[in-house]
Amino acid sequence: MKRLSNIIDGTPVEAADPELRGVVNPATEQVVALIPAGSAADAAAAVESAQAAHAGWARLDLEDRLGRLSRTADLLERHVRELAELENREMGKPVPLAEQFIAGGIASFRLDIERARSYPFVADVTAPGESGRTVVIREPLGVLALIVPWNFTVTSILGALGPLLAAGNTVVIKPSEKAPLSAARLVELCDLPAGVVNLLLGDARAGKPLAEHEAVKLVHFTGSVEAGRSVAVAAAKRLQRTILELGGNDPVLVDADVDVAATAKAVATSTFLNSGQICTSSERIYVHRAVADEFIAALVAEAEGWTMSDDPYSPGLGPLVDDAQRRIVHDHVHEAVDRGATLLCGGGQPDRPGYFYPATVLTEVTSDMRIMKEETFGPVAPVTVVDSFAEAIDLANTTSFGLAATVYSSTPENLRRCREINAALVWINEWQHGGVNMVYEPWGASGMGAAGAAASFDAATRPVSMLYSPSTNHG
Repeated sequence: MKRLSNIIDGTPVEAADPELRGVVNPATEQVVALIPAGSAADAAAAVESAQAAHAGWARLDLEDRLGRLSRTADLLERHVRELAELENREMGKPVPLAEQFIAGGIASFRLDIERARSYPFVADVTAPGESGRTVVIREPLGVLALIVPWNFTVTSILGALGPLLAAGNTVVIKPSEKAPLSAARLVELCDLPAGVVNLLLGDARAGKPLAEHEAVKLVHFTGSVEAGRSVAVAAAKRLQRTILELGGNDPVLVDADVDVAATAKAVATSTFLNSGQICTSSERIYVHRAVADEFIAALVAEAEGWTMSDDPYSPGLGPLVDDAQRRIVHDHVHEAVDRGATLLCGGGQPDRPGYFYPATVLTEVTSDMRIMKEETFGPVAPVTVVDSFAEAIDLANTTSFGLAATVYSSTPENLRRCREINAALVWINEWQHGGVNMVYEPWGASGMGAAGAAASFDAATRPVSMLYSPSTNHG
């Protein structure tokens, strides 16, 4: 049985509390590793290591820091398959899908390294005709906590880590207790000075004291709304920063002018990929009545092609992360059916090992059902028929969440109205595409704090203005 340890100051370290908890392979329901349950003492040790390493890391020349980060990216690229297999073992993601997203995470990490070369860490902002001189310096914050979810462990780490480290900060990474295997291997592969990146394992017994630690200057958290609120409260008490990406209940708007077959295929992918366990998975589908019958039939046909498989290398539906998550999905589906929704396919728990759930399509759903108000996080497509695009927008905005939305339309007036949708990301006619310079901030209960491009560097630094009088010898 594999047993993981915290990695502190570049070395595996035994936990202060001997209690262990298991990591379960959701395809087999077997325990595949043991990790520390976590403690405040472990969190403190990780933070202290990051504090000790901070001054040396921050003083390094920028090119030296970026060189170390580039070598880390090289190492990670040579271990994509290994990391993907670990993600499969810990949370059930099909290996080909994991490889795709991990490769994307490494590409994002490399892009942030290049972006750091042109980011204005030191900028002369003296206005024309000004008698003195003003220089703005972006200083690193210090020790940062990066708390990541179980569904995309490696990608979530790499999507945030580049700006945090390039700016001169040191980091404590806390993965979910459900999916720590890939995070542990990633930290082992980091070619960085001891203490620059530390790994803290465990459940809330580790995460809570990390988020509350006085020395942590920023908590970058992805997870549930409830946990995110706790993180925000703890940071507010210390007058420190947070970046929070929380739950989602993302809508899809299907207009009357779409290619029905192609749109149904695209919506099936955005709903069922990774068994619906993506923060930006499609969870509510609003389709124009003019194409509703054809679209629903095509969506059901697509859903029936997403077959459950315990083969790690199959591109089909893997398991949900655990039985608790499967119960949430099943409860949402059957609460809707009990209240009048029509189940067109799926909706039953298979009699087999593993936490599998079939691709499911529902119609006749209403906005007051839990499946339309809460984050389901499973392979379920609830469809509502609307009489106009305006009605679809109104219904899309009936939730407290605002992470992402997808629109399929070619009508100029309707496309102009897409900015009315409450979301951080609004994809038009293709889910999950995006430009390298996009910047976004979650709306409502989906979180707070801008991310992407220069905004990620802004969040990782503190601006200081150096104001030189006209008589100063600037050197």
